[in-house]
Amino acid sequence: MYRQGHIGVGLLLYAPAAYAMVSAGRLVLAIVGFGVMIWLAMLPDVDMRLPFVSHRGPTHTLGFAVIVGLACGAIGWVLGTELTRFEPQLLGSFGFGLGALVVVAHLVADWLTPMRIAPFWPLSSHRFSLGFARASSTLANGFLFVLGAGATAVVLWFTGLIG
Repeated sequence: MYRQGHIGVGLLLYAPAAYAMVSAGRLVLAIVGFGVMIWLAMLPDVDMRLPFVSHRGPTHTLGFAVIVGLACGAIGWVLGTELTRFEPQLLGSFGFGLGALVVVAHLVADWLTPMRIAPFWPLSSHRFSLGFARASSTLANGFLFVLGAGATAVVLWFTGLIG
């Protein structure tokens, strides 16, 4: 998928977590999470700028999701020690989950295309694809974006943030 589709899938997958956070009184974290999902939606495609790394290779795996999750968790932990409003454990856990979800959402969007991904590499080189739509499909990317934006609107409506 292209950026629009990746953002849509990210927002769609993040919506339940955002709902839970807003319901628990963590509005600021929920909003930050939406921003991070949009900002980092294309992170696994950094492989297209790295020499000797094939596209949809190591950065398109669950292992990379764990690595990104750990990095974001560490950032959250450090921010939590510097900010008195949030506990380091809370921000660390939030950061880990958000970082991992960013990559997983990207993998889900790429899984919809005919180009295959090997999410379990290096444990397995088996590649998966649903072949739903080409990555360049304007219709598919638009549909996924509307789906994600709609899920975001539903969260905002159900939590009473919009009426």
